[in-house]
Amino acid sequence: MDVAYIVAPVLLILVVLAAVWLERWSVPVILVALATGIIFGSDVLGVWDFSDVMLANQVANMALVFILFQGGFSTKREDFRAVALPAGGLATWGVLLTAGVTFGALRWGLEWSVERSLLLAVIVSSTDAAAIFSILRRQSLPSKLSSTVEIESGANDPMAILLTLVAIAALASGESGGVSTVLAFFWKFGAGPLVGYALARGSLWLINRLRTDDRGYYYVLFLGVVLLTYGIAEAVRASGMLAAFTAGFVMGNRPFVHKQGVANFSEAFSTIANIGLFVMLGLLVYPSRFTDLWLDGTILFLLITFVSRPVAVFIGTVGMRFGFKYKLFTAWAGLRGAVPIVLATYPSAAGLPIGQEIFDLVFFAVMLSILVQGSTLGVVARWLGLAEPSRPRPLFNLELITMRPTDYDLIVIDLPGPSGVQGPRIRSLELPEGAVIALITRGNEVVVPKGNTRLQGWDHVTVLAHAPDERAVRAALLTPFEQAGAGDSSSSNPSPSGSAR
Repeated sequence: MDVAYIVAPVLLILVVLAAVWLERWSVPVILVALATGIIFGSDVLGVWDFSDVMLANQVANMALVFILFQGGFSTKREDFRAVALPAGGLATWGVLLTAGVTFGALRWGLEWSVERSLLLAVIVSSTDAAAIFSILRRQSLPSKLSSTVEIESGANDPMAILLTLVAIAALASGESGGVSTVLAFFWKFGAGPLVGYALARGSLWLINRLRTDDRGYYYVLFLGVVLLTYGIAEAVRASGMLAAFTAGFVMGNRPFVHKQGVANFSEAFSTIANIGLFVMLGLLVYPSRFTDLWLDGTILFLLITFVSRPVAVFIGTVGMRFGFKYKLFTAWAGLRGAVPIVLATYPSAAGLPIGQEIFDLVFFAVMLSILVQGSTLGVVARWLGLAEPSRPRPLFNLELITMRPTDYDLIVIDLPGPSGVQGPRIRSLELPEGAVIALITRGNEVVVPKGNTRLQGWDHVTVLAHAPDERAVRAALLTPFEQAGAGDSSSSNPSPSGSAR
């Protein structure tokens, strides 16, 4: 135990230092965490001998609860509505299509056993939000495309988890299927969101009536709410993961006391859980075993990347006005990551003899996915003509810490490009009553907003306003730039998003 207190923090520090240094090559932090765990594990340097699959499964489950809650919390209702059909479709029946095509190819194409084919198919059926966010947000893409891929990756994990749990239950009980299995699946999928919604609304009621100036209580309450949501859902045999995601979505799209503080804490906690999870999974892997399965692992990666995922994307988005180039990029952006590796620990935890083999195969395929797809997303975007001029990230921001109920909120708006194009003066903006521009970030500078200040393209504008007025605030700032762009559109080439619809 003393070794863990020394080695674990050293590994976390090394992951952060290496990830920051490797950012220039767009290497995702999850790959750094995995590699760190492998290098310091039993099979390489032998610093930390970790092989407890049951403990890893329990820790991974807890980490996934917070990762999925944050995925729901950061998914905005407006963004989801804009891409609801393609993103929601890929997150549900797209996962089913991926699993079905993979199972058929493994079982009847390669003649692998039913148990092996079924477990691999359901475990690798979802994309990974952490991998997508850490890589995709370094690329500048049309908003419809990036929102679709990001929201899908955050919302498709529950379906893969449900498929895996149902498959393991069927295999462990010796039943290949039946009415009970189908009913259990629909109960998990239907009851999970109901539990998450009910507990989220109850939590919002409680938080808004909590009278305390100690911010720490809100963070403790947040931890309790997330874990309780998962626990109650599992107690009634619903999907705890889906309940956690739903609770995060409901809370993230409603105002409540100290929301900004809770949002920051949730994001930080999710990042810690994500990095710690991948380090632990890296420690759990024995690379020497790859010598016996690298061929099957490569076949699995090629199958899901070049067959199952493209089929799911092209069939799952039929009739949704999702352009051909968008479909190609979305198919290539189907990175696998944390969730498949965590799900790969479930068979061993359930006592299935094939458990270790499944874990090793999934881990190898995920490593290839992150290495090959993750390192080439930018190249593919440029090849398809989807890459847009990259805008710098804002180096300054404001946070509204609310300790009492209020409908005021900070609305952050990124003004469109090109960079430096002249926009209206602040005094000429038709902002709603009570709205005021609090901060303008322009490149490396902070611009003090005054009535005579002229907005420019790529400005990062923070407005303090009533939350219900967000649409009016956005219209007041963006309309002048959209009108200017419309005036120039006759002499410019169609945008990538326009050509892909």
